Amino acid sequence: MSSIKTTLKAAKGALDAHQYDTAVEHATQILKEDPKNYHANVFLGLAFEKKGQNEDSEKAYKTAGSIKPTDPLAWQGLISLYEQQGARRLGDYHDAAIHLGNLFVETDDKTRCQTVIDKYTDFARKCGSRTQYRQSLEVLLPGNELYEYLEGRIPHPSHTYTRISEIIEQDEKEKINSEIGQRRTRLGAKIDQVTAEVKKEVLQGSALESLYQRVIDWTDDDTTRRTYEEKLLQHAYDTLLVLPSAQKATKREEVTRIAKGLVILKHPFALAWKIDLEWKDVERLEELDVGILREYIDFFSEDGLGKVLRGYLESEISVFPERVADQDGVQDEKSVPVMTAEDRLVLMTDGLENSSKSVLAHRIMGEYYLYLDEHESAAETARKAQRHVATESQTSGLSLANNFDAISILLGTALVHFQAPRHHPEARSLFESILERKPANASALIGLGLILEEQDELDKAIDFFERAIRQTPSTKIQAEAAWCRALSGDYPKGLEELESCLPYVQAPDLRTKALKAQILYRIGMCIWNLDHTKSSRRDRNKAYARFISALQTDVNFAPPYTMLGIYYADYAKDRARARKCFQKAFELSSSEFLAAERLAQSFAKTREWDLVEVVAQRVVESGRLRPAPGFKKQGISWPFAALGVVQLNTQDHVKSIVSFQSALRISPKDYYSWVGLGESYHNSGRYIAATKVLEQAQKLEQELGSEALGDTWFSRYMLANVQRELGEYDAATGGYREILGLRTNEYGVSISYLQTLIESAWRNLELGFFGRAIDSVQEALRIAEDVVTWSKDAFNLWKCISDLCSVYTYIQSYAKDFSTQDLKWLLEYGFDVETYSHLADVDRVDWSAFASTTASEDTAMILQSCLYAAILAQKRALVCCAHDPHARAMAWYNLGWIEHRTHVCDPGEEATCRNTPLRFLKAAIQCFKKAIELESGNAEFWNSLGIVTSRLNPRVAQHAFIRSLFLNGKNAKVWTNLGIFYLIEGDIQLANDSFARAQSVDPDHAQAWLGQGLLAAQLGELGEARNLFMHAVEISDASAIQIQQLYASSTLDHLLSSPTISDGAVGLLQLLLALRRLSKQSLTDLSSEHIHALFQERVGLCADASTTLLSICSTLEAEYETSESAETLERFAQAKADLSRSQLAEHDFDSAADNAETALALTEDLETSTMRAKTRLSAHLSAGLALYYQGSMDRSVQMFKDALEEKQGNPDIVCLLSQVLWAKGGEQGRSIAREQLFDCVEKHPRHVGTILLLGVIAVLDDDQDTIEAVSEDLRSLRTRDDLTPEQNKQLAELLDSISALYSGNEDGALARMSEATIAVMLGPSEPYGWSQIATLADEAYPADMAVLTAIGKVPPAGESCVEDLSEAYPRTKRAEDAQRSIMLAPWSPLGWQAFSQP
Repeated sequence: MSSIKTTLKAAKGALDAHQYDTAVEHATQILKEDPKNYHANVFLGLAFEKKGQNEDSEKAYKTAGSIKPTDPLAWQGLISLYEQQGARRLGDYHDAAIHLGNLFVETDDKTRCQTVIDKYTDFARKCGSRTQYRQSLEVLLPGNELYEYLEGRIPHPSHTYTRISEIIEQDEKEKINSEIGQRRTRLGAKIDQVTAEVKKEVLQGSALESLYQRVIDWTDDDTTRRTYEEKLLQHAYDTLLVLPSAQKATKREEVTRIAKGLVILKHPFALAWKIDLEWKDVERLEELDVGILREYIDFFSEDGLGKVLRGYLESEISVFPERVADQDGVQDEKSVPVMTAEDRLVLMTDGLENSSKSVLAHRIMGEYYLYLDEHESAAETARKAQRHVATESQTSGLSLANNFDAISILLGTALVHFQAPRHHPEARSLFESILERKPANASALIGLGLILEEQDELDKAIDFFERAIRQTPSTKIQAEAAWCRALSGDYPKGLEELESCLPYVQAPDLRTKALKAQILYRIGMCIWNLDHTKSSRRDRNKAYARFISALQTDVNFAPPYTMLGIYYADYAKDRARARKCFQKAFELSSSEFLAAERLAQSFAKTREWDLVEVVAQRVVESGRLRPAPGFKKQGISWPFAALGVVQLNTQDHVKSIVSFQSALRISPKDYYSWVGLGESYHNSGRYIAATKVLEQAQKLEQELGSEALGDTWFSRYMLANVQRELGEYDAATGGYREILGLRTNEYGVSISYLQTLIESAWRNLELGFFGRAIDSVQEALRIAEDVVTWSKDAFNLWKCISDLCSVYTYIQSYAKDFSTQDLKWLLEYGFDVETYSHLADVDRVDWSAFASTTASEDTAMILQSCLYAAILAQKRALVCCAHDPHARAMAWYNLGWIEHRTHVCDPGEEATCRNTPLRFLKAAIQCFKKAIELESGNAEFWNSLGIVTSRLNPRVAQHAFIRSLFLNGKNAKVWTNLGIFYLIEGDIQLANDSFARAQSVDPDHAQAWLGQGLLAAQLGELGEARNLFMHAVEISDASAIQIQQLYASSTLDHLLSSPTISDGAVGLLQLLLALRRLSKQSLTDLSSEHIHALFQERVGLCADASTTLLSICSTLEAEYETSESAETLERFAQAKADLSRSQLAEHDFDSAADNAETALALTEDLETSTMRAKTRLSAHLSAGLALYYQGSMDRSVQMFKDALEEKQGNPDIVCLLSQVLWAKGGEQGRSIAREQLFDCVEKHPRHVGTILLLGVIAVLDDDQDTIEAVSEDLRSLRTRDDLTPEQNKQLAELLDSISALYSGNEDGALARMSEATIAVMLGPSEPYGWSQIATLADEAYPADMAVLTAIGKVPPAGESCVEDLSEAYPRTKRAEDAQRSIMLAPWSPLGWQAFSQP
């Protein structure tokens, strides 16, 4: 025992000396001897603690504590150990501190107990988390043993509860924010939904409300108590908001109790007061406690609801008494002066904005807006109130049925009056739903009665009003019921009941006066309708007197002004007063539709369209025009129709379409609105829609009858205009004729008819229907003769006359149909002919010049008469528009173009007017300049100036084109003209750029492609140029003469240089049509005529070619006699040579020989001509062949010799000469023919014709040596690729003949078969070889192949003639093929022979 004590002392000494290892050894030694030694365990725990061995130390301390549970030393050591480890062991610290504190309680040591607890709570506050700190504070709460022992020494429970609640508040706030931040990132999460879910989870399990209640229960400070009562209410209210509906009832009772308590205590916490006010479900506002309302105003004067309540309590509609004095009769210090109505409205409006979710504020403001007749604002406010009631009901769980019904009545009442009857269906459904629950609700009965009254269901309306009167007697309702009786036709009873209401409306307030004025007005209306005679209505002691009395009672009551306006307009005949009355009525109320209509009509009569628009627009904006869906009453459409008419006059067609459509939705059978809509569609370019609309208008004409509609011709006129715009000229002219049959001298219709005929003529001209164009022009001339007799000064008339004259200049072959005498009569009708001398000093075209051209029947003079007449008509149009600058500019522009057209159509302008060269061109320049002076911003004027000055002044022309493009850069015509200008000036790059720009702006502009073709031709790219010309022709119209000319010439050049024409059969047909159109369009274009003749000759129309060439020769001969020009002589000689060739093809050998000799004689001296050689060659050959066929062999041979001499041994001529010499007969001639051919072969060894002729002559001469040599040459020729199908056929036929005659030891048939087989191998697509095999082998397959290959060689796929195909068919030996052969070539015997065989 002594050793243990000694060792304990040693251990104690070691601890004091900080020798902790030694202390551990001593303590361990003791415990080996006495394991339950308390002090040894304590020393061991302390030593381990100092060494940092916390687990061993804790174990030793706990062992010591278990040995002596009541000894505090071990627990103190354990607490010290936990303190050293910080917040990590705070939970164990909590248990140890509680245990140690209880030990001190047992020993009654308050000081040490308090020290332990204070030290623990302080340590938890500093080192622990909020939750650990809260646990440490809970030790100090009532109900804990330590609290009862240390009461008075530790903080008051209210303080502790406050600290704990603050900690939990912060924890919950952080948890809510953290959870929301995590969950909102989930897929498909919505922030509102996530927030509600998180708050529900946190607030439902929250302990804050119980803590707040503890603070309230324990605190002695009223301020703290009120603060935590606010927090308790706010937390309970927040919890209520997120709870499901099934759990709301209990929590709502709790919230209501807390809020009610705060209100009773008059504590100014806004939430409590608002809950108390907003959750009261009252049917009428007077059921609210006015004291609470006034206290709310006192506490929350700056709050939105407080402002609304203050304004309401001081307003005229307040159902509560004014606060004048307190209970002791002393004036309330808080009372303030009464506000003006304007200030009150501002206050309440501001309050409503600040209380945007208050149901009570919206309900009060809705009623106040109704009182002010601000029905739109009332309806808007009531709708918001409905949403807020629904929200409040959902969040609180209250039904709030009375509130909802009251707001619904408020909304329904506002909708009855706001833009009536637009919202009546909605209002009716609201009232009917209320009456289902509350059948005696007077407000709903009145509202439904007013709706039925508006819809003319007067009996039902009277019934509802009477039911309302039984519930709430009211003079206003009685008057409304009486008025319904009057409207139903019972004017006597209605008048009686209305007069009985007058004694009850004598109060001086404004509302009563307004009601009295209404009653007086309705009495006047009853009197007005009781007797419709003029004398009764003129009587100023009857209805008139009542209307005046109504205005004396309420000067701002609009309906009496309307009736007084009708009185003055229809009965007193005082239009000035009537207009003033209508204006006053309409100023006071936009719902006075009758006054508005009368005003609009009066303004329309004086063409004051801006005032008509103002009136109609205001009526439209009233929103009372359209009938409500499902109601029978007809809407009012005239304001929309009036707006449409105004917008038509201001050319705002998009808006006019909308206006007329709106009118038709209200009145689908409004005929004039259909016509107006059709006109609007027409003016805006929507012609298909316009057609449908106008056709509907015409259906209405038939349905309603002309008696109901009056004059209906305008719809037909507009339909004709639409058809004209759509290009349906026949239908349009038919419509105009029909109208003119009814209205003979209708200027607009006549001019439209005339313009349509001219447009039809131009369109037919573009399509190539020249006869139709002339028919339209002649009809237009007849109409013009009629119009000029009663409207001779119309600008459009003379414009049309000029256009119809211009048409003849584009179809010159019809010039003989031009009636110069009719035009002369037109131009001099009712007009001083001296006026036509305008600009005559430049163009020299006046009346005498025109008159001098009318006497001749010559086509050229008739065309000149057409041009002069067109110029004079434009000059007269210029005089007719002297006072209209825009029309005058257009007149100068039109005159300029006709001057330019005259310049273009007069090829002898320079020759015939040497003293005034280019007179028409200069006149055109002056005209365009004057047009630009009047309207410098017109791009077309500048473009025209550029065109006419291109020849005379290139700088001015370029400036004009650039200016035009500056004004309108997307005009393809100007870009094309600029390109042509650059092409003329030699700037290839700029020309190409301009044409490319024109093509990009408008790819269908043919002239741009024409310019590109000219550019390609200038650069030598003839193939590209021809393709461009062809494309231009395809997209151009028939009036584009230049395009057709260039296309024709380029195509003919291509044909002449190409060995075949089969690849472009469609193109050739297009070329033929183009040339025929050219022949009709221009009588002076001899080049095109000559090309036409050459093409006719090329395609085998030799008779037509001869006719054309004869005409050309006659014209050129007359021209040469006048001008004696070498160029004309050359063209005449060329035409004669071509004519000779065509006549030769027609077998007119005499004429052919004569014309050829004439051509040779004319070209004898034309040494410098480029065409001389070709012309003379053609003439020599034609003459030689013609003389040959005439039998004049010597002359024929001489012609060929001359040709051969001029062409220096041309092999083709040698062949022709040889054939003629051989045909002439005689050994000498034939010998010469052989010599010529042998010489030619030496010079031209590859010439096919020469070798063929040598072969034929050798066969005829039976010259086997020559045949052998020639045969080798012929076989070598067959392998050449440059042979034509005809040459191949000739080679095959010659070789076949040689094989048959000179086969040697071989069988002739086999030799021929061999040659036919070789022919097939060399040309499998050629029919000749197959035909030979079919003939020799007598088999079906070669015959069928011969037919198939022959079909592939006929046009358009090939160039074989029809005889080749006709010869192939009989070889099949089938009857149907024989018939085909006969059909193709009835003159061929082969088909007939095959058909006759069995």
